[in-house]
Amino acid sequence: MRQNKDAPLRSDAQRNRERILEVALAELTLCADAPLSVIAKKAGVGQGTLYRNFPSREALVLEIYRHEMQQVADAATELIRTHEPDRALREWMDHLARFAITKAGLADAIRQATSAPDSPAKPGHTPVTSAAELLLRTNEEAGTIRPGVTADDFLLAIAGLWQLGPHGDWQPRAARLLDLVMDGLRAGASGGEGPRHAGTTEKPRPEGV
Repeated sequence: MRQNKDAPLRSDAQRNRERILEVALAELTLCADAPLSVIAKKAGVGQGTLYRNFPSREALVLEIYRHEMQQVADAATELIRTHEPDRALREWMDHLARFAITKAGLADAIRQATSAPDSPAKPGHTPVTSAAELLLRTNEEAGTIRPGVTADDFLLAIAGLWQLGPHGDWQPRAARLLDLVMDGLRAGASGGEGPRHAGTTEKPRPEGV
């Protein structure tokens, strides 16, 4: 009986947490100094609920960053399950583009959150790097990309994504860059069909990031 009572509470708490992260991402991208009271109000929760989940602005900002990074990493497994290897890689690159834009939009907030002497360190890219490695190895085994490309190679090749700003028409520029990188990965593939633009029919779509 207790479990049945607790389940909705856990579900509501999870929804509140996700809603806070969603609203905070949008607000802090627009303004690094957005008041937490405004974020709580727009998320439809009390300030006490916000502080129970995120005891400080720093904790909230860094959790947004971690959450977005984990979402990108988790997408890799699902895409591999539902798509051909090269299509999975190209679509995942669109997820990565949105993550890059999220980071650009949150740059000031992240800098503020990690600049104080006792501030927590900014999270590394370990989940994203692991996801890239998984996708690259899956494609290498399928013969759809050239052999020997490492996650570090890949992240260096797409580093231009982190130069794009969150405002303006960034999607076509990101798509062109990622198509070029994908063509380079296919060159020399053991079972590839030569360069083809797997991502030109779709633009990366912002997800409120």
